[in-house]
Amino acid sequence: MAADRTLIIGAGPAGLAAARALTEQGLPYDHVERHSDVGGLWDIDSPGTPMYESAHFISSRTMSGFPGYPMPENYPDYPNHRQILAYLRSFAADAALTDRITFHTEVVAIEREGDGTFAVTTRTADAAAEPTEKVTRYGQVIAASGVQWDPHLIEIPGYTGEIRHSVTYRDANEFVGRRVLIVGAGNSGCDIACDAARSADHAAISMRRGYWFIPKHIFGQPVDVFAESGPTMPMWLEQAVFGRLLRIINGDPTRLGLQKPDHKLFETHPLLNDQLMHHLQHGDITARPAIASADGTIITFTDGTSEDVDLVLLATGYKHTIPYAQDFYGDEQHPDMYLTAFARTPGLYGIGFVETNSGAYILMDMLSQMVAQHIADHTRRPDAWRAFERHVATDRPDLSGDIKFVDSPRHQGYVDAHAIQKYLRAVSRRMGWTLRA
Repeated sequence: MAADRTLIIGAGPAGLAAARALTEQGLPYDHVERHSDVGGLWDIDSPGTPMYESAHFISSRTMSGFPGYPMPENYPDYPNHRQILAYLRSFAADAALTDRITFHTEVVAIEREGDGTFAVTTRTADAAAEPTEKVTRYGQVIAASGVQWDPHLIEIPGYTGEIRHSVTYRDANEFVGRRVLIVGAGNSGCDIACDAARSADHAAISMRRGYWFIPKHIFGQPVDVFAESGPTMPMWLEQAVFGRLLRIINGDPTRLGLQKPDHKLFETHPLLNDQLMHHLQHGDITARPAIASADGTIITFTDGTSEDVDLVLLATGYKHTIPYAQDFYGDEQHPDMYLTAFARTPGLYGIGFVETNSGAYILMDMLSQMVAQHIADHTRRPDAWRAFERHVATDRPDLSGDIKFVDSPRHQGYVDAHAIQKYLRAVSRRMGWTLRA
């Protein structure tokens, strides 16, 4: 019996943020991780991770650390995946979180009991033992198992070459001697396309729409540092000013075969990449629009052009599944949670499911502090706990920050970082909770 305890699932950045917050509140918890160590997707050796050798953070070291625990000053502006992993493990060790994690333990299922507690089935297995299952009851469960493990796949009817998702990609050597098409233009898709530009016999990238390409540095500063250091402007003015600046920096994207953006700046997830423009300018990679059809290894695009490719790599994103409790959390693309963290079922929470344009670790920390204080209120301030549950059931705030995000599955639950941080602080003040600066 552990009905007075909380279970944290996953020891990536979201799970670590939740563990620190519960520890600070003096709340009892158990913490499980299916892999052998801390790090989540940032551990390239973790089975199923989408990590690849050329991966770097897309936000800067300055803006990306957990509050109260900055990244080392000797890190570069944009740390690589091994440096991020080292940072996460250092954070866990210094906060005395690591020794409280049970590794090689996977959550199989969660069921709600009649008294409102949760029966959690876990499976423990490592190389030295047979898998064993057990059921433990918890008062609360925090899902922090990540959102980049379940790839979103598309079909290309008629294509007979090799096709796989970018979750399987690790190293540019995989492209040597290949004719490669990357499908998708998220940040990982652009990174991988640059690997293909350097290593493949021929490389192309297919994008359904035009995008705004934001360089990682402006005037010698990381772009997020530059943006935060400037004056606060209304969103329409910020879009106009920075849009004009990007047009000056990048020029006309159509001259490189890219499509003109069909949306205003910031209306999609930021695409921070200046290397793709470099490779397009040097002819190392070819830009193509969406796929129209395929015949054997010949893929034809919507503009009538075609490519003969023997490898298609799908950088088409991930579903935000919570397979051990999907019915409780709702839609697999965007789980239905108040403020992205409070499930509609009391006692269930999620950290790390926020889709935003900046400061993910800051948001994970803020939400973790709020979750921990809400859990504490259940016994310490039951009236406040009930009042907040009414907010969970009825409050549907607009967290867009006056940005009209594009109509795509990824952006259905998207929030503006400044808008949600402002709202989280307002909610915390109303509830009498404290958040670290």
